[in-house]
Amino acid sequence: MRRILLADDEMALRMLVRVTIEGAGVEVLEATDGEEALRLAGQEDLDLAVLDWMMPRMTGPEVAARLREDPRTAQLPIVMLSARSQAQDIAEGAAAGADAYLVKPFSPLHLLETIEKLLAEREAARPVG
Repeated sequence: MRRILLADDEMALRMLVRVTIEGAGVEVLEATDGEEALRLAGQEDLDLAVLDWMMPRMTGPEVAARLREDPRTAQLPIVMLSARSQAQDIAEGAAAGADAYLVKPFSPLHLLETIEKLLAEREAARPVG
């Protein structure tokens, strides 16, 4: 089963995303802040991370940058969620390592499509055999 890290300090958003993603057969591990997200990423075998931009203790871009620096998580696909919609914000998310950027409010189904696309790309890039 594929495993995704979902890091967001808003419980209602985590619940909505978890229900949507788990319905597609994906296990969701939740973190409520950036430090917890990094801890889980270091302990668990993950297929993708969904990070909120604004979290306590460490922002989504800070977490993404740290994940990119660690050889164990450097290739982990990252989806950034944020209410920040300016081109500069999206560019900053990409520079930190986000593979996709969704502006809140977003459609849970659009998030699921984004996750499925990134997971398919990751699986296609894995060596065969």
